[in-house]
Amino acid sequence: MSQLSERLAALSPSETLAMSQKSNELKAQGIDVINLSVGEPDFNTPGFIKEAAKKAIDDNFSFYSPVPGYLSLRKAIVAKLKKENGLDYTPEQIVCSNGAKQSVCNVLLSIIDAGDEVIVPAPYWVSYVEMVKLAEGTNVVVEAGIEQDFKITPAQLEAAITPKTKALILCSPSNPTGSVYSKDELKGLADVLAKYSNIIIIADEIYEHINYIGKHESIAQFDSIRDRVVIVNGVSKAYAMTGWRLGWIAAPQWIASACNKLQGQYTSGPSSIAQKAAEAACLGPQDCIATMRKAFERRRDLMVKLCSEIPGFKVNQPQGAFYLFPDCSYYIGKTIDGQTINDSADFAMFLLEKAHVAAVGGKAFGANDCIRFSYAAADEQLIKAMQRIKAVLEGV
Repeated sequence: MSQLSERLAALSPSETLAMSQKSNELKAQGIDVINLSVGEPDFNTPGFIKEAAKKAIDDNFSFYSPVPGYLSLRKAIVAKLKKENGLDYTPEQIVCSNGAKQSVCNVLLSIIDAGDEVIVPAPYWVSYVEMVKLAEGTNVVVEAGIEQDFKITPAQLEAAITPKTKALILCSPSNPTGSVYSKDELKGLADVLAKYSNIIIIADEIYEHINYIGKHESIAQFDSIRDRVVIVNGVSKAYAMTGWRLGWIAAPQWIASACNKLQGQYTSGPSSIAQKAAEAACLGPQDCIATMRKAFERRRDLMVKLCSEIPGFKVNQPQGAFYLFPDCSYYIGKTIDGQTINDSADFAMFLLEKAHVAAVGGKAFGANDCIRFSYAAADEQLIKAMQRIKAVLEGV
């Protein structure tokens, strides 16, 4: 008899972490697996950030921090938001957490009650819908396919809104698609949301600095909805700091206070050393971002070219993040080497077992026709991976 809570039973395990684990198991058996399943930069944390962390240790930043983070870090984030985004916040509106993942979850647990609806555009990051379940909310998934660059329209948003709608989660640049909403596209969504004063907009902007179109646009810039937008961001993607676990929100004061109260009861403040490293990241030289972005853009172009050469793949050109999300529906329902591909998860497993390339089926992201490749890997690895995939699919 299961002793687990219904809450846990309702959750699905993370497909991205599961695929990464399976690829590591094959590697441990001596198989040369190319892992394109994990969403993290393959660069090292910049030196000046590591030095700041070492100094923090030497300066004995080894005690509990305030729950929302050190005031100096929150001031640095406020300065970043003003300088880079033209947005005005106070340090009291900033709450730092153990990664942007916790930041999103904090907000949902703070505002969602049983039966509240949360609009989640699909394709979506795997954890959004699971977090909504954790908060006992109801996911309202709005699908946007490759033909519309995986971006929802104002009409789609309007059609999804009901009297029970409490929040919208918007991720731009997007995981898993790399799609980026333009200022005009965001304004279209904001104009719809302006009519519904009870809807909170959770803007996940963790990939802000990895975009290939120039300036990042935040939905928080529109005055009509500004007081209902929660920006979620952090240092993991822009500064190659995934393991440091430092994310943050910039939110209306009442939501920031709620997240502070919640976090105070189940994790308290994030790592003191990671906070001092993040402070250095925000205030230090930003040329490391441009260096990494340039490499990612080159890899994006390479992956678009190589994936376009694989028969049966439909590919668009992502404008941000480091993912390609080709439509692979041509292969779903087919039998390859005696193996029936029932869905995109089967297809991802087939590629892992036959081509020794780890990717994540789009089913986990609410888009069963697609598969996600992370191109946060060396160029030669990307070339080899696509050659392997092309070879095992030849003649299908």
